[in-house]
Amino acid sequence: MSDSQSILPVSNPGRPLAVLTDCIAVLLGCGIAYVARFGWVPVHDRFVLATAVLLLCVLLVNFSTESYSYWRNTGRWRLVLRLLHNWLLAALMIATLIYFADAAKKYSRLWLGMSLVFSFVIAAGARLAASFVLAQIRTAGRNRRGVYLVGPPASLLKVARKMRKNRGEGFSIGGVTRVSESPDDSVLQEIVNKIRASDSQEVWICLPLDMGVTVKQLMYALRNETVEIRYLPELSDIPLLNHRVSSVAGLYSIDLSITPMSGSARVVKRLEDLLVGGVLSILIAPLCLVIAIAIKVTSPGPVLFKQHRTGINGRKFKVYKFRSMKVHAEKAGQVTQAKKGDSRITPIGAFLRRTSLDELPQFYNVLQGRMSIVGPRPHALAHNEQYKELVESYMRRHKVKPGITGWAQVNGLRGETDTLDKMRKRVEHDLWYIDNWSVWLDLRIIFLTIFKGFINKNAY
Repeated sequence: MSDSQSILPVSNPGRPLAVLTDCIAVLLGCGIAYVARFGWVPVHDRFVLATAVLLLCVLLVNFSTESYSYWRNTGRWRLVLRLLHNWLLAALMIATLIYFADAAKKYSRLWLGMSLVFSFVIAAGARLAASFVLAQIRTAGRNRRGVYLVGPPASLLKVARKMRKNRGEGFSIGGVTRVSESPDDSVLQEIVNKIRASDSQEVWICLPLDMGVTVKQLMYALRNETVEIRYLPELSDIPLLNHRVSSVAGLYSIDLSITPMSGSARVVKRLEDLLVGGVLSILIAPLCLVIAIAIKVTSPGPVLFKQHRTGINGRKFKVYKFRSMKVHAEKAGQVTQAKKGDSRITPIGAFLRRTSLDELPQFYNVLQGRMSIVGPRPHALAHNEQYKELVESYMRRHKVKPGITGWAQVNGLRGETDTLDKMRKRVEHDLWYIDNWSVWLDLRIIFLTIFKGFINKNAY
């Protein structure tokens, strides 16, 4: 794994401080909002009650999502995004309470909104400041945790390089034992003695999955030790997708290929599609009308081109495009990709394809829920059958909804895939997007599409 995942609970000595910080943030945020909304007047009891309820909601959500758990190796912006998610849930909770208590008229919506914004900014600022200060302290050599590494030489070298690259997380190598085969009892005891002598706080077992018996031996040998133990399996040879450690049915699971578009993320993604897609559909309606008239006037045939493509989880759906080719027939099961100078492309179609305007009807697919604005581009069914045997993990791009634009497209991987290497690169970018999805990444891709994604020399 690229980042270490603990399979044992790890205590967080900073939890009380984080809880206290959020309490102060909510109290300050509500106070500042009250002054901004009402001025320097005595605080009414109902606003004191609302502040207490908001504080309880914030703490409840943060505890339930384990946001106060160990986050030594969590990125700063991930901390902020997780906090934003929790604040939005808390806002939803208090809004629901106010609605069912029929108390909407008693509270200022402006005060509540400002309270949430101010308290979030204070809490997020405190987390960023704490993370930055701790990173500087750890980089300077203080507040570091000693780690004893056990595993094959190649794996240990890889882990050591990662630790040096991420010095701000505060881990230092306290000792190393190279293990390439199953050790006997004397070797195991020697490892235990070295770990004790190193005074390390953690042991990282960096063994491949096929040495699971050795992992069990090490765990048994360390059964009487108080060091924290992490297992970092060597998975570099396995194509991973959103890999993490989770708990399923009371069991620990190493998730190797899991979509991030589940649970609340799926709801957020759908809301993003409806909001952005709805606004853009209204804005492009006049342009779509002009294009439809131009197609109808310049060539015989329908305005729209419809074709079955593969959607999320392998389900087929009908994709819509403005027709850019002359009406023609393909052999059954065959789809011929457009090439440069293709005689089938109409004059208006060449312009539509070059500028990606032929894709505009797919906003209807987005509103239907069959596509997303951002995601892997859907390929023809015949191409899926062809490439799924040639490109490793090709079909994993269907773990999310296909998109009108995507990470591959804004990185120049549009148009004809006339070589296997081009398709491999496109799939690599699609899987990277799935593995790193966030709302902010979607907005970045949309922004890049507007400024450089529409017109591309590879599209014809």
